[in-house]
Amino acid sequence: MALLVLGIVIFMGIHLVRSFAPGVRAAVIERSGIGTWHAIHAIAAVVGLGLIAVGFDQARATTGVLYTPPVFLSHIALTLMLIACISLAAAFLPPGKIRVVTKHPAILAIKIWALAHLLANGETPSVLLFGAFLAWGVILRISMKKRWRAGEISYPTFVSYRYDVGAILIGAALFVAIVWKLHELVIGVAPIAIG
Repeated sequence: MALLVLGIVIFMGIHLVRSFAPGVRAAVIERSGIGTWHAIHAIAAVVGLGLIAVGFDQARATTGVLYTPPVFLSHIALTLMLIACISLAAAFLPPGKIRVVTKHPAILAIKIWALAHLLANGETPSVLLFGAFLAWGVILRISMKKRWRAGEISYPTFVSYRYDVGAILIGAALFVAIVWKLHELVIGVAPIAIG
């Protein structure tokens, strides 16, 4: 469990520097350039993700269950995951209504993904991991609101509904891939029994 906690701290810590210690980021950029900051950020993120993956796998084998979710929550979790996939797709396309209304669809996707997994999983490492990601998503959203109000970044401006259609199609395809095989290949657990 210690590796999982360390991975969460490193991964989320580097992503929260701008929110909680913007001076650190600014000092590194001023002293060594933006490229150095990007390199530090990337290395810390990869190390954090690696520790999360290894730590989560180890913790699942050695820790217990905090709660056993009722079966119907799995159906709600699957529906939420479809919405999360569509939100994630919208984050990488020019602004349609989805992106304009959600303002930061990638952060929304993280929060929905984490909530869905908390509804479907009651194992101790799952609750720790997904609870941490849900809290992280909330903190990022609050931070983004502050940056928008300060004029550091601007709200997305609507371009076309065709990007909403694209987000729905891409998100649905991603969802099908995850449910069909990707989740089982990457995580080792099929979200639903197929066949």
